[in-house]
Amino acid sequence: MSTRGGALDAAPEVGAGVGGREAARLPVVVHVLALGTFLMGTTEFVVAGLLPEMAGDLHVGVARTGLLITVFALGMIIGAPLMAMLTLRLPRRLTLMLALAAFTLGHVVVALGSSFVLLLGARFLTAVATGAFWAVANVVAARVAGPAASSRALGVVGSGAMLANVVGVPLGAFAGQAMGWRGPFWALAVLGAGCIVFIARHVPQDGPSRQTVSIRSELTAVRSGRLWLALAACATTTGGVLATYSYISPLLTDRAHLAAGIVPLVLVGFGVGALAGFLVGGRLGDVHPHATTVVAPAVTTALLLGICLLSAFSVPVIVLVALLGLFGLGANPVLISLAVRFADKAPTLGSALTVSAFNFGTAIGTWAAGMALDSSLGSTGPAAVGTVVAALTLIPTITIALLHRRDRAGTVVGGAADAADPGTAHAGYPAR
Repeated sequence: MSTRGGALDAAPEVGAGVGGREAARLPVVVHVLALGTFLMGTTEFVVAGLLPEMAGDLHVGVARTGLLITVFALGMIIGAPLMAMLTLRLPRRLTLMLALAAFTLGHVVVALGSSFVLLLGARFLTAVATGAFWAVANVVAARVAGPAASSRALGVVGSGAMLANVVGVPLGAFAGQAMGWRGPFWALAVLGAGCIVFIARHVPQDGPSRQTVSIRSELTAVRSGRLWLALAACATTTGGVLATYSYISPLLTDRAHLAAGIVPLVLVGFGVGALAGFLVGGRLGDVHPHATTVVAPAVTTALLLGICLLSAFSVPVIVLVALLGLFGLGANPVLISLAVRFADKAPTLGSALTVSAFNFGTAIGTWAAGMALDSSLGSTGPAAVGTVVAALTLIPTITIALLHRRDRAGTVVGGAADAADPGTAHAGYPAR
C-alpha cells in the first residue's frame, strides 16, 4: 500500500486477523517512523558511552557531565505532553518534520559547543523534540496500521529504540573513541536531516475526517481512569527493568565474577532480547492484549527475583538477563496502544503521556536502584528494587483486564449483537 499523498485517517485497517488469517504487511511509513525512534533512542543513551571523553574536553567532572543524561530525561517527561498540546492544530506530518528539524539543530549545537551550559540547553531541546516525535509517531503508526494491527505497528516503531541499544549506542561509543566525542553528534545530525526527507515522502497527510479539537477538549482525556491505569503500568514495567539494567555491571562483575570484557556482550544479549520482545509483544498484543500485559510483568518479576537469588552464578545470570530483555519490555507496545484508545478523542496526548510515564518510571526506578546499591544490599540491591517495582505492574494491568471482562459481561447480558472480534477486542474499550 502506498501512503504517499494518502489520507492518514482514511487508511484501511490491516494487521493480524483471526481464524488463522495471515497478518498483512505493515505500511512502509511504520518502518520510516521506526528509523526516527532508532535515532532518538541512540541519542538518549549514547552519552553514557562518551562521558569520560566529554568530561575531559569540557573540563567538567564525570558526575556533572552525567547531567546531560538527566536533563534529557527531564526534557522527555515535560516535552512529550507539552508539545502534544502546542502542536495540536498542526498536521501530524509537519509536526514530525519540525521535531526532526529541532532534533538536528540540537545535535549541531552539541557538536559545535564548548560551553557545558549550552550543551545542557541543547540536550533539553533535543529531548523535547524527541518527546514530540515519539508521541505523534505512535498515533500515526496506530492509525495507518488500523485497530487490528495497532499494537504490532507500535511494536515496530518502539523496536527502533530497542535496536538503538544493540547497534546505535555501541557504534556511537566506538566512533566517539575513534574520532572524538563530537563525531557521533555530527552523524546523528546528518541522519536526522535525512530522516526529514523520508517523513515528507512517506507519512500521509491527515485525512478530512480528522477533527480539530481544542486544548480543553484534549485535556478531557486525563479524566479517564483506565488511561491512568495504563500509564501507571508504563511507569512500573519500565522502571523495574531499567532499575536493574542500569546497574547490572556491578552485579555481573562483583557477584557473578564475570570479566569486565564480557559485560558488553551480556548487555548486547539484553538488547537483542528487548528487540525481539518488543516485536513479539506487539504481535501478541493485537490478539491477546490482557494476557500479554499480565503475563509479561509476571514473568519479568520472576526473572528479576531469579537474578537476585542466583546472582553468584555466572551462567544462570547471563541467561536471566537475556530473558529479562525478552519479557521485560514486551508489554510496552500494548500499553501504548491501550493508552491511545483510553484517551479516546485525544490520542496524541495519550501517546505523549506514555512517553512521560516511561521516562518517569525510569527516573524513579534508577534513583531508587542507586540508593539500594549504596545500601547493605550492595550490587543485588538494584535487582531487588526492580523486582518490587515490576511486581507493582500487575495491579493496574489486572485491574484493566477485570474492567474489560466486566464490560464484556455487561454487553452479553444486554444482548448486544455485535460482539467484539477476538483479535480486536481491545479496540472498543470505553475511555472512562
